[in-house]
Amino acid sequence: MIPASFDYIRAQTLDEVLAALASGEDAKVLAGGHSLIPAMKLRLAQPKTVVDLSRISALNYIREMDGKLAIGAMTTHCDIESSTLLKEKCPLLPEVAAQIGDVQVRNRGTIGGSLVHADPAADWPAPILALDAEMEIAGPNARRTVSAREFFVEMMQSAVKPNEILVEIRVPMTVNSVAYVKSAQKASGFAIAGVAAVVDKGAKTARVGVTGVAPKAFRATNVEDALRGKALNPQVLAVAAAKAADGVETLNDIHASAEFRAHLAVVNTRRALEQALAR
Repeated sequence: MIPASFDYIRAQTLDEVLAALASGEDAKVLAGGHSLIPAMKLRLAQPKTVVDLSRISALNYIREMDGKLAIGAMTTHCDIESSTLLKEKCPLLPEVAAQIGDVQVRNRGTIGGSLVHADPAADWPAPILALDAEMEIAGPNARRTVSAREFFVEMMQSAVKPNEILVEIRVPMTVNSVAYVKSAQKASGFAIAGVAAVVDKGAKTARVGVTGVAPKAFRATNVEDALRGKALNPQVLAVAAAKAADGVETLNDIHASAEFRAHLAVVNTRRALEQALAR
């Protein structure tokens, strides 16, 4: 289908974007376009104004900052996959990026666009939760920082308000003991059940992020609690992983039943923990 008519703004600065969003018009920002453009073609979204972010170079970067790694919201999946800095200091992110869609998607899609869209089957929410990332959001008057656990509100809804924009993602340096395991839809590559694990062997703790299973991505806190302070051997991992979907409303659709998703959450949690511990 053909989208409804709309005005187009190719913004050069963040201030231009915020001004357009504050104008009172129904405006949407365009990052990689993999979510907004299909929705517009189906007329599920009919914004009066589309604000293109592709020319704002200030939102595309990967750098060390204050002991963390800062990633601009317009950084592409491909940039993350190929980043030497991330491979050395936060290898979980390149590992996840390599499993997103195909080459065309990775070269155009952005981490910020994916996170704000908050698709329950997207890959990025799992590692962002497992890394306990911080999200910097710019609004008309100020900036605010939101933790990853507060960022994903519900299906297709993030903490970013209509007059705000996600500008930066900050993650800790996490060199090893990480893994991402995904069961994917064959056609799209979206996650039916994706699990990211970050294990601290010395402290005997782990953080586990799960995507594709529920209406929004979540931290598997039952698994984390079951692992805390324990000797992380195969038996302990299996018992803890069995709790991956406890208390979670699992999705049921044409790709997988609720029961199968719950099963995959358990299997992939165990595999992610095992892989992380082996590294």
